[in-house]
Amino acid sequence: MSQTLHIRPAMREDIPTLKLVMDRAIKELLPAFLPPEQVAASQEVMGLDTQLIEDGTYYVVEAGDVIAGCGGWSRRATLFGGDHSAGRDAALVDPATDPARVRAMYTDPGFVRRGVGRLILTTCEVKAKAEGFSRSEMAATMAGEPLYAACGYQRIEPFEAETSNGVKVPLVRMGKAI
Repeated sequence: MSQTLHIRPAMREDIPTLKLVMDRAIKELLPAFLPPEQVAASQEVMGLDTQLIEDGTYYVVEAGDVIAGCGGWSRRATLFGGDHSAGRDAALVDPATDPARVRAMYTDPGFVRRGVGRLILTTCEVKAKAEGFSRSEMAATMAGEPLYAACGYQRIEPFEAETSNGVKVPLVRMGKAI
């Protein structure tokens, strides 16, 4: 029997649990798509950007009292990465000319293929559109790309995020009109 999913804004108190969900998702879901050295390197370029929580654009999906996933969107220039990632840019983008950024989407491995990612994406798209954005973009992981494609996102360009130890993590910029 599946539990009903509920989405709500993330709070600072959620951060320790969110980091656990992200760590599990990276370690358990990425190995189907990447070799071990790229999975390990992904920790450096992925993670929680607490600015999204402060902006009120980051969400938690709950199944009962368990966090099943998380993700959000941003009106800031940074396309991907957590608080610890290099090259972040907190400048606000212009919804008339720039896309909203879908950011930091993670599903707990125990809740994959149960609608968690779709619920987050739909919520992000509705909220971004309400603020005047007409497009959204993301830096998709290889594990996330199938979901985003199924939700109407198109490949814009593949690229690699280089890490401090020289390992490159493959990502793909994807976009959609909202």
